[in-house]
Amino acid sequence: MRPSAGSFPFTDHNGTVWLAFQDFGERSRERVVVCVHGLTRNGRDFDRLAVAMAKDYRVIEVDIAGRGRSGWLADKSEYTYQTYLKHMDAFFAYRGIEECDFIGTSMGGLIGMMLAAREESPIRRLVLNDVGPVIPGAALTRIGARVGEDPRFKNLQEAAEYFKEVYADFGIPDDLGWSDLTLHSAIRQENGTYALHYDPAIGDAFTEEMPDVKLWDVWDDVRCPTLVLRGETSDVLTRDTAERMTRSGPKAELVEFPGVGHAPALMTEEQIKVIHDWLRSFDEDDEEDSATHAG
Repeated sequence: MRPSAGSFPFTDHNGTVWLAFQDFGERSRERVVVCVHGLTRNGRDFDRLAVAMAKDYRVIEVDIAGRGRSGWLADKSEYTYQTYLKHMDAFFAYRGIEECDFIGTSMGGLIGMMLAAREESPIRRLVLNDVGPVIPGAALTRIGARVGEDPRFKNLQEAAEYFKEVYADFGIPDDLGWSDLTLHSAIRQENGTYALHYDPAIGDAFTEEMPDVKLWDVWDDVRCPTLVLRGETSDVLTRDTAERMTRSGPKAELVEFPGVGHAPALMTEEQIKVIHDWLRSFDEDDEEDSATHAG
């Protein structure tokens, strides 16, 4: 299944930026799943999941500003969560989405958590992929050491070797997965070389030593059913934080994937099934309730 690619302009005091998305499934479907990627990634990370779930849902992958097919911000200091939330609000309005399920990896999960913490949130159900209310400073420092690099590759093979090193913890399951990741993560330049498919300035906010991020106040305001996914060796979502998330806020369900770190690629049948089955369990309950009331 090929996605329908789209984009729309967002204009504020900083000018206009075009924001991109990929739409899978029938637009007539009532149930919508919105997928948002990690810091240096793009929406195409969710392709396998989107194809698998498109028979039940309309799945939309979003490219956050500065990544993938979305435009780069003129004011680099605006690569902030406040900006991303404004962009998401505009996206929901543009696509006419009043309610959706939300799957977010790392940065995308934090965006989802902030959206879900609102009193009148569009998020029905929230899936957080390897992220939570606490991110250790050491993990942020590790990530920040690479963000902002602007390497050039002679060909896609060189790019693939770079990605296999940088994203080794993702647990990409097969050669096709690595090929897809490479094709969507590198962009050809005018001189024939390849660059990373994101604005290096997204790393400007990182310093040599990052402090811990703590967002328990946001987490405690989340009310929707929440599923937390954790990579067994993740340093971004510690087991202690993940377990506390099952006891506080929305009291999330927790699933840990063995043999992967930050962040699970959501490409294997097992990982996709966990998400698909969890979301469908609510829909089946809703259908049973509707049938009971109708009877």
